[in-house]
Amino acid sequence: MKYIEPLARLIGAFGKLPSVGEKTAARYAYAVLEAPDEEVEELINAIKNVKEKVHFCKVCGNFAEGEVCEICATRKPRTICVVKEPKDVTALEKVKGYDGVYHVLHGVISPMDRVGPEDIRIKELLARLDGVEEVILATNPDVEGEATAMYIARLIKPLGIKVTRIARGLPEGSVIEYADESTLSRALSSRIEL
Repeated sequence: MKYIEPLARLIGAFGKLPSVGEKTAARYAYAVLEAPDEEVEELINAIKNVKEKVHFCKVCGNFAEGEVCEICATRKPRTICVVKEPKDVTALEKVKGYDGVYHVLHGVISPMDRVGPEDIRIKELLARLDGVEEVILATNPDVEGEATAMYIARLIKPLGIKVTRIARGLPEGSVIEYADESTLSRALSSRIEL
């Protein structure tokens, strides 16, 4: 379908967002067209505001309004949880049981994508380890996440700091017969005593 030029540009802009195909982008564009002017202005201002005011924390690499995020400003850095990206911090904070700080790598080691250890924030992590008792590696349980976790563990363990990995295995509510071999293997090896 051919759209008039301004509508086509808006659909193209929405289509650049992750997981947004042409149909969804068109729905978003039509929603903007049909919205009251105040709502459209609110959307424009929200986008401008987030681009102007949100930066990366100079300590951990998480999203922050100022130079340092609220977590780094208020918590003691005895435990550092290492994650791939800022949205992982948001997910882990929903759990409400962790009171340490974070370190955002902004990527993982991926030779296929030509991303090495020097391309992510490992050097910055090593600079933060003074007084740290434990480093929790919470990268994704995929090939790149595992490789990154193993690389970091090899750097930190000789320093006498406890290094742990988040548990993996069957998710709550899943059915064993539908789980793949790798997930079942991890679930068995990560079992806990009751």
